[in-house]
Amino acid sequence: MQLWALLQKSVMITGFVAVMMLAVEYANVRTRGVMLQVMGRTRWRQYAVAVLLGSTPGCLGAYALVALYAHGCASLGALAAGMVATSGDEMFVMLARFPETALAMTGGLALLGVATGWVVDRLSRRVTDAQSCGFDLHEQGECRCLPRGQLLLQWRPPTPHRALLAVVLALLLLGLVAGALGPPSWGWKRVTLLLVVAAGLFVVSTVPDHFLDEHLWRHVAMRHVPRIFAWTLGTLGVLLLLERLVDLRALLGAHRWAVLGLAGLLGIVPESGPHLLFVNLFAEGAIPLSVLVASSAVQDGHGMLPLLAHSRRDFLWVKLANLLAGMSAGAIMLGLGY
Repeated sequence: MQLWALLQKSVMITGFVAVMMLAVEYANVRTRGVMLQVMGRTRWRQYAVAVLLGSTPGCLGAYALVALYAHGCASLGALAAGMVATSGDEMFVMLARFPETALAMTGGLALLGVATGWVVDRLSRRVTDAQSCGFDLHEQGECRCLPRGQLLLQWRPPTPHRALLAVVLALLLLGLVAGALGPPSWGWKRVTLLLVVAAGLFVVSTVPDHFLDEHLWRHVAMRHVPRIFAWTLGTLGVLLLLERLVDLRALLGAHRWAVLGLAGLLGIVPESGPHLLFVNLFAEGAIPLSVLVASSAVQDGHGMLPLLAHSRRDFLWVKLANLLAGMSAGAIMLGLGY
């Protein structure tokens, strides 16, 4: 019975995460170029745009920030600020499991990111003029996400990918309405989940076939969803096994500083997945908020991988800044009892 509950929980979390990813992917394409247009000469505006991109769940905001930096549109400090603020794909899971804490933590990481960016720029002494950056707004192509006169034609008949995604989202919607999935009672959480799933169904129903295949199917459904499901099921399974063998909460509670150090070290890895261990531990009440904050500040998901191709030196500098910022914030919070 516990195994069935574990599988059901993993499917539910992955489903909600996938829907939120669909919505973010759609919003990213619809607003392409907006962040570059508001990026100004002042460093403080760069920091604000950087943490806004970093605070966006998933890797898209981080990718965009690396692209802006590579084209000379953002300073090294702005890049560091955004990477402190980002939590990668794990933010989707946090929003699904503890949304209030996740949103509050995102705000705190944004402030920490701005402070980190200012320090990095003061130390690096690099000057960036965002008005003269060499970024082509049209280099990634344009997508007509609401093709006039073609919406009905896309369903005569629909492609297998569109039909499958629509059926899955419709089942999620029915499960929420019936109470089989999500919160047990009606409230703002269930209403929010309903709206998110409905938005995902709208996106799948209206975008053109090319966008659906390239962005929603290949990027979200085939690349992110299997990995998130595997990591979620794996970490929840490991936690369930450990709870049967040892008193996990007592063990971690007695070694909080060691767990904090481990969170910082794992955060250096430019990969989404390992951080889910700390997300699930926090959701189960086994670790304090300070460890989750440190892990979230240090790790960047896949966001930093493109920077390796641009500059390994800058990659190391940003990771070092993230590590110092995350461990400092985590240590202060843990010392205060959080």
